[in-house]
Amino acid sequence: MVRPILITVLVTSIFLHAQSIRDGGELLRAMHSRYSSSWYKTVTFVQKSTTYKPDGTSSSETWYEAASLPGKLRIDVGPASDGKGYEFDNGNLTVIKDNKVIATRKDLNILLVLGFDVYRQDPEITTKVVQDEGYDLSKIHEEDWEGKPAYVVGANKGDLKPKQFWIAKDTLLFLRVIEPTRADPTKVNDIRFIHYQPLEGAWIAAGVEVYSEGQRVFSEDYSDIKANVSLDPGTFDPSKFANTHWEK
Repeated sequence: MVRPILITVLVTSIFLHAQSIRDGGELLRAMHSRYSSSWYKTVTFVQKSTTYKPDGTSSSETWYEAASLPGKLRIDVGPASDGKGYEFDNGNLTVIKDNKVIATRKDLNILLVLGFDVYRQDPEITTKVVQDEGYDLSKIHEEDWEGKPAYVVGANKGDLKPKQFWIAKDTLLFLRVIEPTRADPTKVNDIRFIHYQPLEGAWIAAGVEVYSEGQRVFSEDYSDIKANVSLDPGTFDPSKFANTHWEK
């Protein structure tokens, strides 16, 4: 007799919690609350990066990525011997070539923020970051996404032009971001996290797809995914790029 009662209470609690989400800020807080105690601190993976060309051909290369959450992401493009890659550090991007820094600029990785950082950092920090990036957190509605309900923040129902992000209603995992392209603000990029799988008490999307004006232009496929690995602090120091390679 106890089990059905507990199930009923649990389902009712989840329903009431979902009903209480009235804006994007509340949603970000709910995402953090759901996973803050279980989300991994670090993650590494090998990435097959594929670029799809207008003529129907494609080309691929291997990237090696390491993240320390919140805020830090390192991408090695090709083998370590190439000395080429990128470092994201809380809104700043450093570009590396031949193991030397060739550029540093402000460049926020919104996928890192909404797909990973949100579950580990103070939700008020995430809220400010997302607002500063131009997402209207006062606008929220629901849509179906691949047969399941999703929260959509930043746009009115049916409007796919403004900046917006989509979150699964059941799992509170990041699904999709739509934003104007940098080269032409009249066009939009549609970036999707796909193939979610469990990882050390949390989740990771083992793939990403990027669409531009409805056409797939880029994809990422992850393998050798490991969480809570020990990473040398120099991994995220651009001046030590040549000497710290987790993939070794």
